[in-house]
Amino acid sequence: MRGKMLYAAMLVVCGAKALAADVGLSVNVGQPGFFGQIDIGGAPAPRLIYTQPVVVAPEARYGDAPPIYLHVPPGYERHWRRHCAEYDACGRRVYFVRDDWYNREYVPHYQHYGDRDHRDDRDHHEDRDDHGDRH
Repeated sequence: MRGKMLYAAMLVVCGAKALAADVGLSVNVGQPGFFGQIDIGGAPAPRLIYTQPVVVAPEARYGDAPPIYLHVPPGYERHWRRHCAEYDACGRRVYFVRDDWYNREYVPHYQHYGDRDHRDDRDHHEDRDDHGDRH
C-alpha cells in the first residue's frame, strides 16, 4: 500500500513538471526580454557591442545584403559561432545592439511609434475592399 502511494505521488509530481514545461511565454519585438532581429528604421542610432559586423561562414547568397541588427542575450556575441543558427544568421553580417540601448531607447521608441504605425496600417486596410477602393 505504501509503495502504491509513493508511486502515485511520483506520478503527480512528474505530471506537474511536464505541464509546467508546456507553458509558453511569448515576447515580441519592442518588449523588454525580446531577443532577435530588430528593425532600426526610424529608431535612435543603435549603440553597438562591436563597431564592425560579425560574420560566421559568409554565404554567397547574402552577397551585398544589408547587415542585420540583433539583440541577443549577454555573452552570445562572444560565442556567436555557437548561437548564430538559433537566429538563422550564420552567413549574415550581424551587428549586435547593446542591451541597455535596446531597453532604454529602442523599446520606448517602438512602443510609441511601432504600435501606432501598425494600428494605422490595419485601419488603412480595413477601409478598402479587395480592389483597393475605399468604402
